[in-house]
Amino acid sequence: MLEYHVYDVFTDRPFAGNPLAVVMGADGLSTAQMQVIAREFNLSETIFVMAPRDPANTARVRIFFPTAEIPFAGHPTIGCALHLANGQDGRILLEEEAGLVPVEIRGGQAEFIAPKLPVVHPGKTDAELIARALDLPEAAVGFEDHRPGIWQGGPAFLYVPIASLADLAAARPIEPFWSRLMGEAQVDSAYLYTPEDSGFRARMFSPTAGIPEDPATGSASAILAAQLLESGALPEDQTHIPLQQGVEMGRPSRIGLTAILRHGSLSEIRISGSAVPVAEGHIRIPEEA
Repeated sequence: MLEYHVYDVFTDRPFAGNPLAVVMGADGLSTAQMQVIAREFNLSETIFVMAPRDPANTARVRIFFPTAEIPFAGHPTIGCALHLANGQDGRILLEEEAGLVPVEIRGGQAEFIAPKLPVVHPGKTDAELIARALDLPEAAVGFEDHRPGIWQGGPAFLYVPIASLADLAAARPIEPFWSRLMGEAQVDSAYLYTPEDSGFRARMFSPTAGIPEDPATGSASAILAAQLLESGALPEDQTHIPLQQGVEMGRPSRIGLTAILRHGSLSEIRISGSAVPVAEGHIRIPEEA
């Protein structure tokens, strides 16, 4: 039997934010066994904790969707680091498939540095197809100098600026246009965002990856920095941008994005948030196929 803990991440109250399963002592599991367990939890992500390859680090981790492994994700990084910190301030070093991720813990908040800076992803965007795939009028796609873009920093996302909160609330993936859009963009997820107060309200759809909608997406929030830079929304030096996601799902999440710009280029991206435990127990080890 394996010990597990379930956290709600990017929130300070239970039954909000994004649920995460943290599975401890996973060193002896195969990739196939991890995938079976992730499918059993059926959360947007499950993180498996193992002994670090380098004893100077805290742990090695692997992260799974219900359908596939991913090299890096934000809410598993935040939730796992806070679990391992056990209420203590300090630094947690996680060996993720995308690279080493340092996480600073302060006062119940965790902040990590993105392991990779975003780059342009080689896919196609088309505002008309995006609108049809999201069941929106074409006028709802884009605002000010913000236009759709595709960026990668580990995972890749199609970024869709939306004209208003009402349009954001109305958006929903519609077939067959959604699958066509994902094929042309060469991604499986779309991150929608619109201005709200001093930051942005967001939604993230990824039905082809087994996640109809995600209440909080840390990796997409980090990569959003590149989209904002391309749109002329990031000044030189350091900018903190509050993000809200999951509101339309009834699971509000608060994510802190800090982007550091040097000579017009991104030099560092940080994501911060909190987490609250909601369940714990033991799960059987699946038999090998």
